[in-house]
Amino acid sequence: MNLKSNLIFTLYTIYGILLKVMASKGKARGVSGQYPLVQNMTVTEGGTANMTCRVAYNDNTSLQWSNPAQQTLFFGDKKALRDNRIELVRASSSELTISISDVMLSDEGMYTCSLFTMPVRTAKAYLTVLGVPEKPEIDGLTKPAMEGDHITLTCMTQGSKPAADLRWFRNEKEIKGAKEVNASGKTFTVRSSLQLHVDRNDDGVAYTCKVDHVALTQTPQQATEVLEVHYAPRVEIVNSLAVPQEGQYLKLECVSKGNPSPDPVKWTKDGAELPDLDRMIVEGRELTFTSLNKTDNGTYRCEAGNHLGTSSAEYVLYVYDPNAVGQHGTDHALIGGVVAVVVFVTLCLIIVLGRYLARHKGTYLTNEAKGADDAPDADTAIINAEGNHAHAEEKKEYFI
Repeated sequence: MNLKSNLIFTLYTIYGILLKVMASKGKARGVSGQYPLVQNMTVTEGGTANMTCRVAYNDNTSLQWSNPAQQTLFFGDKKALRDNRIELVRASSSELTISISDVMLSDEGMYTCSLFTMPVRTAKAYLTVLGVPEKPEIDGLTKPAMEGDHITLTCMTQGSKPAADLRWFRNEKEIKGAKEVNASGKTFTVRSSLQLHVDRNDDGVAYTCKVDHVALTQTPQQATEVLEVHYAPRVEIVNSLAVPQEGQYLKLECVSKGNPSPDPVKWTKDGAELPDLDRMIVEGRELTFTSLNKTDNGTYRCEAGNHLGTSSAEYVLYVYDPNAVGQHGTDHALIGGVVAVVVFVTLCLIIVLGRYLARHKGTYLTNEAKGADDAPDADTAIINAEGNHAHAEEKKEYFI
């Protein structure tokens, strides 16, 4: 097939030369300044590339497209290479446009448009083919993971050109991974690893690896793995009353968090089984007292466990006399009122004392200044101040 293509190309070349020989010198001079115009193209692998060659003025001189291997694709409107992917779009004296469908990475390279003047004019356009990265895969996830484990998640994608970028997300928050790029022919294999120290907060967290690439303009490639973490339970007791009183209804809830879920839970009182199951009702994680009395006083313990461990919590119950709670409430109010009054009186005394001290200090400084008016030195100023103060006291006693 290559021999036949070369033969056709040779015949078309001879044909073009003959046309030029037959042309007049004036026409030859008229086309001597013509140059074909082309543009570089970028297309995604599997897409379609339209290669256009234009010339502003032409006297029916033929245009030709050839591939990077210098094989003629089209000579005017005549197809020279048998490739079903290559089709003619438009052929005229001023334009030759062809299309290459289902573009492959091997189609990348320098394409040449030739205008058969004397001499032959050429223009070159580079066709860039983008390799589409494959959907990423995440490896290294163990299900389930145990709290305290150290694991490494690795995300990999192949077939990208240029090399793709991988981004990690913990739920919706982006986190940083370690990237590694390896060439494989014309494409690249990209890996990104993520080091994790697993704890209970990772249970149910989605780790997503996204691929960023110029060829992925609409639907980004990504992979997601949800981490399942097993951990020992933690227990706490939540009560429904702040001050339990005789005759009231009380509910204690054993809140236990663990994976697998620590069911069922066990309730005890003072280290033994519950004594009165008629008034103490256990339903799932809840211990309910239908009507409290003084005999319910004690330490209640809730215990829950799974195959990773056991945890417990305690609640000390003291049932109050309703009348005593009311009296205590009155006493507390009275004490609070007395404290408020004492604080108010103390603040008032501090303010009055402060104003008195400030005024006394001002009087002392004024008298000292008066003694310094006619004094030749500092010692005389002090003596004059003391003298003036003494005269003032004498005058005060005289008038009394």
